[in-house]
Amino acid sequence: IIGAIDTINGNETKLPESIISELHNEIKIAGFRLNRQVENLLSMSRLEAGILKPKIDWCDMNELIFSVINENKDNSKDHRIVFEPQEHLPLYKIDRGFVEQIIHNIVHNALQYTPKNSLIKIEVAHVNGKCQLIISDNGTGFPKNEIDLVFDKFYRLSHSATGGTGLGLSIAKGFTEALGGTIYLENLPTGGAKFTVVIPAESSFISNVG
Repeated sequence: IIGAIDTINGNETKLPESIISELHNEIKIAGFRLNRQVENLLSMSRLEAGILKPKIDWCDMNELIFSVINENKDNSKDHRIVFEPQEHLPLYKIDRGFVEQIIHNIVHNALQYTPKNSLIKIEVAHVNGKCQLIISDNGTGFPKNEIDLVFDKFYRLSHSATGGTGLGLSIAKGFTEALGGTIYLENLPTGGAKFTVVIPAESSFISNVG
């Protein structure tokens, strides 16, 4: 951000409009990245301090997932995110912000670490009276010896590119557990990774039968 601003300020009369526009775009992207990292650091510190408590209210999961996909629109130009809404899915009493952050962090992780043109699939279902989310991709998956470590705070995969704090997945786990749920990661036999999030929640079904 500082470097781009210095370049513009020092050469404003010499730089063509196309270069200035490119630098402005770099500032924007870096600003969003910095904001995301600060939010992750704050979320982790609040989780560890025990002051981040869920605020439970009715939520439409289909609408929430579409919202997350829309938030990642600019970052997903080289990928394809697929979600088919479930017409008969009930409403759930959950913390919308927590669940939104869980899905966002997993999707963002997939966008960062899968090859271009990868497919990211989001599924939601009512299973055994609980809300089940599955987020999978057809990338290269996770190294077997690192699967048990990916939810650790500040842990970054050995082949990770520079940038990032290694907090995204640990926050997803922290928010899931704050809702009384569980999160699992496994590699798919066909290639790619699969995250399964199960959250117990009151639903709008008269009887919570999966």
